[in-house]
Amino acid sequence: MRRRTRRARRATRTASALALLLGGAGVTHFLRPRGYDRIVPDALPPRTTTLGSGIAELGIAAGLLVPPTRRAAGWAAAALFVAVFPANLKMAEDLLDSPRSGRVARLVAVLRLPLQLPLVAWAVRVARHAPRR
Repeated sequence: MRRRTRRARRATRTASALALLLGGAGVTHFLRPRGYDRIVPDALPPRTTTLGSGIAELGIAAGLLVPPTRRAAGWAAAALFVAVFPANLKMAEDLLDSPRSGRVARLVAVLRLPLQLPLVAWAVRVARHAPRR
């Protein structure tokens, strides 16, 4: 198999995996919106923001699956991961401040914060390796 073909297949698998992650997250925004509503920063309307981010995740996931839109969708995914960071930060702060939250929940919330960086890098890599029009 030619090197270029292998690279293209790997790029498609990587984009598809990212699409699966975003699509799954997008669906949960509609199935369990209250959990997302709670972590929306106070300056934004919770339900509108939850549903809007779910729509964005589903749209980006679809874009990642279509080669002509993959590059733009990869950049959009990177931007989305940066944009949702304040919600992840609020979730961690709320759990750390709450006497009712368990040790494991607090740990997961804090460890989730640095995970955004590899997600952004993954999305950028997908965008850069997407076929040019």
